[in-house]
Amino acid sequence: MRAVIQRVKSASVTVESGETRSIGQGLLVLFASCEDDTFEIIPKFCDKIAGLRIFSDQNGKMNLSALDLNYEVLIVPNFTLFADTKSGMRPSFSYAAKKPFSLDAYNEFCRYMAGKGLKSVKTGEFGDDMSVKLENDGPVTVIIDTKEWKK
Repeated sequence: MRAVIQRVKSASVTVESGETRSIGQGLLVLFASCEDDTFEIIPKFCDKIAGLRIFSDQNGKMNLSALDLNYEVLIVPNFTLFADTKSGMRPSFSYAAKKPFSLDAYNEFCRYMAGKGLKSVKTGEFGDDMSVKLENDGPVTVIIDTKEWKK
Protein backbone atom coordinates (compact mmCIF):
# COMPACT_ATOMS: atom_id res chain seq x y z
CA MET A 1 0.00 0.00 0.00
CA ARG A 2 1.09 3.52 -0.61
CA ALA A 3 -0.05 6.81 0.84
CA VAL A 4 0.87 10.42 0.26
CA ILE A 5 0.18 12.26 3.50
CA GLN A 6 -0.04 16.04 3.56
CA ARG A 7 -0.24 18.14 6.68
CA VAL A 8 -3.04 20.61 5.95
CA LYS A 9 -4.69 23.65 7.45
CA SER A 10 -7.81 22.56 5.55
CA ALA A 11 -8.78 20.22 2.73
CA SER A 12 -11.86 19.20 0.79
CA VAL A 13 -12.92 16.76 -1.88
CA THR A 14 -15.88 17.23 -4.21
CA VAL A 15 -17.23 13.97 -5.60
CA GLU A 16 -19.11 13.38 -8.86
CA SER A 17 -22.50 13.95 -7.18
CA GLY A 18 -21.34 17.48 -6.33
CA GLU A 19 -21.16 16.79 -2.60
CA THR A 20 -18.15 18.37 -0.88
CA ARG A 21 -16.54 16.81 2.16
CA SER A 22 -14.23 19.06 4.14
CA ILE A 23 -11.85 18.99 7.08
CA GLY A 24 -10.04 21.62 9.07
CA GLN A 25 -6.53 21.14 10.37
CA GLY A 26 -5.23 17.61 9.97
CA LEU A 27 -4.12 15.19 7.29
CA LEU A 28 -5.01 14.72 3.64
CA VAL A 29 -4.23 11.10 2.75
CA LEU A 30 -4.09 9.93 -0.86
CA PHE A 31 -4.40 6.12 -0.69
CA ALA A 32 -3.67 3.28 -3.10
CA SER A 33 -3.22 -0.47 -2.92
CA CYS A 34 -1.25 -2.68 -5.26
CA GLU A 35 -1.77 -6.15 -6.65
CA ASP A 36 0.23 -8.03 -4.00
CA ASP A 37 -1.04 -6.20 -0.90
CA THR A 38 -2.94 -7.98 1.85
CA PHE A 39 -5.46 -6.81 4.42
CA GLU A 40 -3.12 -7.79 7.27
CA ILE A 41 -0.94 -4.68 6.77
CA ILE A 42 -3.84 -2.20 7.12
CA PRO A 43 -3.81 -1.85 10.95
CA LYS A 44 -0.06 -1.12 11.03
CA PHE A 45 -0.40 1.24 8.04
CA CYS A 46 -3.19 3.19 9.77
CA ASP A 47 -1.33 3.27 13.09
CA LYS A 48 1.72 4.71 11.31
CA ILE A 49 -0.28 7.42 9.53
CA ALA A 50 -2.39 8.47 12.54
CA GLY A 51 0.71 8.49 14.74
CA LEU A 52 3.06 10.37 12.38
CA ARG A 53 4.68 13.10 14.44
CA ILE A 54 4.57 15.85 11.82
CA PHE A 55 2.81 18.61 13.77
CA SER A 56 4.75 21.14 15.81
CA ASP A 57 4.84 21.14 19.59
CA GLN A 58 5.13 24.27 21.76
CA ASN A 59 8.85 24.48 20.88
CA GLY A 60 8.24 24.40 17.12
CA LYS A 61 9.59 20.84 16.79
CA MET A 62 7.62 18.29 14.74
CA ASN A 63 6.77 16.09 17.68
CA LEU A 64 2.97 15.67 17.67
CA SER A 65 0.59 13.54 15.61
CA ALA A 66 -2.93 14.08 14.29
CA LEU A 67 -3.99 11.56 16.92
CA ASP A 68 -2.26 13.53 19.71
CA LEU A 69 -4.01 16.73 18.61
CA ASN A 70 -7.40 15.18 17.82
CA TYR A 71 -7.21 16.47 14.24
CA GLU A 72 -9.23 15.43 11.22
CA VAL A 73 -8.31 13.21 8.28
CA LEU A 74 -9.53 13.29 4.69
CA ILE A 75 -8.85 10.07 2.75
CA VAL A 76 -8.98 10.11 -1.05
CA PRO A 77 -8.53 6.95 -3.14
CA ASN A 78 -5.87 7.45 -5.81
CA PHE A 79 -4.75 4.40 -7.81
CA THR A 80 -2.40 6.62 -9.85
CA LEU A 81 0.05 6.49 -6.93
CA PHE A 82 1.15 3.20 -8.51
CA ALA A 83 1.92 4.72 -11.90
CA ASP A 84 4.77 2.91 -13.65
CA THR A 85 6.77 5.40 -15.72
CA LYS A 86 9.75 3.20 -16.64
CA SER A 87 9.09 3.24 -20.36
CA GLY A 88 7.34 5.54 -22.74
CA MET A 89 5.41 8.67 -21.90
CA ARG A 90 2.09 7.06 -20.92
CA PRO A 91 2.11 5.68 -17.36
CA SER A 92 1.03 2.10 -16.82
CA PHE A 93 -1.19 1.28 -13.88
CA SER A 94 -0.92 -2.51 -14.14
CA TYR A 95 0.63 -2.80 -10.67
CA ALA A 96 -2.29 -0.99 -8.98
CA ALA A 97 -4.76 -3.35 -7.30
CA LYS A 98 -7.92 -4.20 -9.22
CA LYS A 99 -11.49 -4.53 -7.97
CA PRO A 100 -12.78 -6.06 -5.81
CA PHE A 101 -9.59 -6.03 -3.69
CA SER A 102 -8.79 -2.34 -4.30
CA LEU A 103 -12.28 -1.25 -3.21
CA ASP A 104 -12.29 -3.60 -0.22
CA ALA A 105 -8.81 -2.40 0.85
CA TYR A 106 -9.87 1.25 0.60
CA ASN A 107 -13.03 0.62 2.63
CA GLU A 108 -11.12 -1.35 5.27
CA PHE A 109 -8.44 1.37 5.46
CA CYS A 110 -11.14 4.05 5.96
CA ARG A 111 -12.97 1.93 8.53
CA TYR A 112 -9.82 1.30 10.53
CA MET A 113 -8.77 4.98 10.41
CA ALA A 114 -12.25 5.97 11.61
CA GLY A 115 -11.71 3.77 14.66
CA LYS A 116 -8.41 5.41 15.63
CA GLY A 117 -9.98 8.13 17.79
CA LEU A 118 -9.33 11.08 15.48
CA LYS A 119 -11.72 14.05 15.55
CA SER A 120 -13.27 12.90 12.26
CA VAL A 121 -12.44 10.93 9.14
CA LYS A 122 -13.96 12.02 5.84
CA THR A 123 -13.55 10.21 2.54
CA GLY A 124 -13.69 10.59 -1.18
CA GLU A 125 -15.65 8.14 -3.34
CA PHE A 126 -13.84 5.17 -4.81
CA GLY A 127 -14.06 5.21 -8.61
CA ASP A 128 -15.37 8.79 -8.86
CA ASP A 129 -13.67 11.67 -10.58
CA MET A 130 -13.00 14.07 -7.74
CA SER A 131 -11.72 17.57 -7.20
CA VAL A 132 -9.38 17.96 -4.25
CA LYS A 133 -8.51 21.29 -2.66
CA LEU A 134 -6.06 21.80 0.15
CA GLU A 135 -4.16 24.39 2.07
CA ASN A 136 -0.87 22.63 2.70
CA ASP A 137 0.70 23.44 6.06
CA GLY A 138 4.48 23.76 5.90
CA PRO A 139 4.42 22.31 3.34
CA VAL A 140 4.84 18.91 4.95
CA THR A 141 4.34 15.91 2.68
CA VAL A 142 5.29 12.33 3.59
CA ILE A 143 5.10 9.22 1.40
CA ILE A 144 4.66 5.83 3.01
CA ASP A 145 5.03 2.64 0.99
CA THR A 146 4.60 -0.64 2.85
CA LYS A 147 6.99 -2.32 0.39
CA GLU A 148 9.77 -0.26 1.99
CA TRP A 149 9.08 -1.95 5.35
CA LYS A 150 10.09 -5.32 3.87
CA LYS A 151 13.61 -4.23 2.90
